[in-house]
Amino acid sequence: MKSEKRKLAVLFPGIGYTCDKPLLYYSSKLAVKLDYAVMPVPYGHFPKGVKGDAGKMQESFLLAMEQAQDILKEVEWGSFQDIVFISKSIGTVVSSCYAKNKGLAVRSILLTPVEETFRYTQSPAIAFHGTADPWADTGKIVSSCKDAGIPLFLTENANHSLETGDLKTDLDTMAKTMERIRDFLMS
Repeated sequence: MKSEKRKLAVLFPGIGYTCDKPLLYYSSKLAVKLDYAVMPVPYGHFPKGVKGDAGKMQESFLLAMEQAQDILKEVEWGSFQDIVFISKSIGTVVSSCYAKNKGLAVRSILLTPVEETFRYTQSPAIAFHGTADPWADTGKIVSSCKDAGIPLFLTENANHSLETGDLKTDLDTMAKTMERIRDFLMS
């Protein structure tokens, strides 16, 4: 991929949380508005019943990594002055591992990261987590972000999509999250 724009935002989705879902959809809209070229990484074909199964989580990670490497193989990373990886759930592990393996200096937006993310991720980054997220332990996410120097924005009683089930609360959360993402993209 040749760049006409000097800024690139790459979207790494989750399992079942595709780039057309709210957190990634609105993040990509913000990136476009701020003159980023946006590239989704639409991997998929994950096994069923991943949550709570370490073997299936590892299998999903390997599948996503293989697909991401293939999708991104033509990107000329050196032609961009600013690269931001915007990732969700397992995508936070994939994007962080990909950046580390390629030796890329990227900024990361970690939307509901899973615990394995912090084996690879580097600053500068920001993270968002719901305290009722069944995919990641809040205490471990808080500790990992603190140890890595990554600002963490917690949403009380929110699930893995940063939703509580209360529409007004969820819309307010989405607005605040997008404001923080915009500020990070502009920094």
